[in-house]
Amino acid sequence: MPTCLVHPLPYQADPAVYFQPVRQAPGAVLLDAGRPVATRGRYDLLSAWPLAQLAPGQGESGAAFFARLREQLAALGPAEMPPGAELPFAGGLLGYLAYDFGRRIEALPEQARDDLDFGDAVFGLYAWALISDHQARTSQLVFHPALPAAEQARLLALFEHRGEAPEQAAFALLAPFQANIEQQRYGEAIDRIQAYIASGDCYQVNYAQRFQSRYQGDPWQAYGALRAACPTPFAGYLTLPGGGALLSLSPERFIRVSGGQVETRPIKGTQPRGRDAQEDASNAQALLASAKDRAENLMIVDLLRNDLGRSCRIGSVRVPELFALESYPNVHHLVSAVTGELAADKDALGLLLGAFPGGSITGAPKIRAMQIIDELEPTRRGPYCGSLLYLDVRGEMDSSIAIRSLLAKDGVISCWGGGGIVADSAWQAEYQESVTKVQVLLSTLERFSRVC
Repeated sequence: MPTCLVHPLPYQADPAVYFQPVRQAPGAVLLDAGRPVATRGRYDLLSAWPLAQLAPGQGESGAAFFARLREQLAALGPAEMPPGAELPFAGGLLGYLAYDFGRRIEALPEQARDDLDFGDAVFGLYAWALISDHQARTSQLVFHPALPAAEQARLLALFEHRGEAPEQAAFALLAPFQANIEQQRYGEAIDRIQAYIASGDCYQVNYAQRFQSRYQGDPWQAYGALRAACPTPFAGYLTLPGGGALLSLSPERFIRVSGGQVETRPIKGTQPRGRDAQEDASNAQALLASAKDRAENLMIVDLLRNDLGRSCRIGSVRVPELFALESYPNVHHLVSAVTGELAADKDALGLLLGAFPGGSITGAPKIRAMQIIDELEPTRRGPYCGSLLYLDVRGEMDSSIAIRSLLAKDGVISCWGGGGIVADSAWQAEYQESVTKVQVLLSTLERFSRVC
């Protein structure tokens, strides 16, 4: 099998050092392990200048679009890493699925307004990547064998002889963030969800609200500030076709496939960090002991066991980790893990199609919860609760749930926060949780303000 070429570069813990020279290039994308945790968030991965960009066509189904993605991977051709190179990406696809890509998989109503005009998906086909391994403390350029020698030489020179970073237009908010749902209406929506639960329609619904402000300047500067304030293992920055950017500070893995082994790590259950060590420890213990949060988490674990079971070998799906505590600068989370072994007749795209969107951000049962979300959330989610991901020619894949994510587009920056609603949810607490989850992001950017 053809082998990738791997060129070592000086190790950089900060991905901005290597992303700066390419961030304004077509298709520039950074998947950022801002908070390395064991094998989660181990690698930074960046690229630009894709060989092709792919988006779903009008009326194209999710299955048909994924078939085109398979064709592009096959056209790029197989490749493997040289001996001793433990790297996650040998060339292939990098991009995003919006939450609303789910409409191409399941029949859903059309009540929520699509006022952001955000594409359901965009992927680039990339024949190179710069990968930093924070465990081995290496940075390396990886070239798929299909990449012409002249382009390899150009990229190697670009990163070996980096010039000064281009100037950034100073980022500034032009107004404080505003929520798109008033508190009274938020409470009414929770009442409606609980009425659906009482009637047996569903067990849990993830309900979210959107915060917006106008801005000017360079979103990359905003991303740097957010990354410093809230480092997370599944962060990312994508330049969007036609301008703008997607800024994600997600702590949540959606699905990883490596060597045929599958893992998903749903987050369900949140407590704010404390103002001092004693309060912080008390909040963490309260989350671990919360019957409500454990029940929510278990519902989603069961849903994801079913989703993975569609594409995994019979009997291989396991729950090796249940109700683990993960702590971030603003919140504690309750996290579980579901694993499996990909069936011989399935691939990563088939697995993704059968599980998207992630159950932790829909509710259970999934399709009914998505219908209720469309009824009660006034606007579509766009990138929020979608996924940033890579998928290489070997079938290696990792993907996030795009929570804690912002869309900067046409001078408007949008951010979303939400939570799972169950029968005993109190709407005031749920409203506060939706704010708490993103408060560090909103307040960080409001410091870049001319009028706030």
